[in-house]
Amino acid sequence: MEWIDTHTHLYVSKFDHDRKAMIERAVAAGVSRFYLPNIDSRSIEGMLELERDWPERCFPMMGLHPSSVKENYREELSVVRQWLDKRHFVAVGEIGIDLYWDKTYRKQQEEAFLQQCEWAEALGVPIAIHSRESIDLLIDLLRELNSSGLWGVFHCFTGTPAQGEAIRELGFYLGIGGVLTYKNSGLDATMARLGLERVVVETDAPYLAPVPYRGKRNESAYVVEVGRKLARVLELPEEVVARRTTQCALELFPDVQPSEARKASV
Repeated sequence: MEWIDTHTHLYVSKFDHDRKAMIERAVAAGVSRFYLPNIDSRSIEGMLELERDWPERCFPMMGLHPSSVKENYREELSVVRQWLDKRHFVAVGEIGIDLYWDKTYRKQQEEAFLQQCEWAEALGVPIAIHSRESIDLLIDLLRELNSSGLWGVFHCFTGTPAQGEAIRELGFYLGIGGVLTYKNSGLDATMARLGLERVVVETDAPYLAPVPYRGKRNESAYVVEVGRKLARVLELPEEVVARRTTQCALELFPDVQPSEARKASV
């Protein structure tokens, strides 16, 4: 079976001591590709190094994470824009709005999100959306944009069936991760109603490890546990879930270029 981890931060320091072995474990488990969302200017170098080391497996995005939207957010956005002008990325991400930890920069987060949506549409690439405590707000913003040329994924979807349907009506995908395996999350009941249409799987490694690894460092091999749980919830064979979520991932990121066709990282 082939799985694709559509959202994983393999470049962070928690993997410094065993990164190569961790990726090899994932590949051995059937994970063929790893999509890497950027955080801010500090994470770019490590992300691009992974691409250089694993050019047929690791595919970077470029964007400014909402939790990194602070006083200097315009400077950070300038760095994102420079990189988007410099070379190809498979998506603009990780972008969005996070109202869980701090609402101080809500207005700036909205501005940064809308600016990066504009860039993604102009470049013809998807967006990877972070939507913690902000799903309805982001749905409203996307509806206001009313853009047929914008698509992407709501990463780490934990919303209601109604929110899931609204997201899919906008032409977006649902990114399902380790929260699905948590006993009291309610996401299993939501996914039982939503089914497999426009669904991809992810880890968000090193965060949100699925059961039976909850509380430990997450890694990309564990995306298989997410897929297994989804299969149980939907009462489908694991092979069917693997095939359909992999196909959705390839639809979500349709323009992945072979390494020889990419512009060299600077």
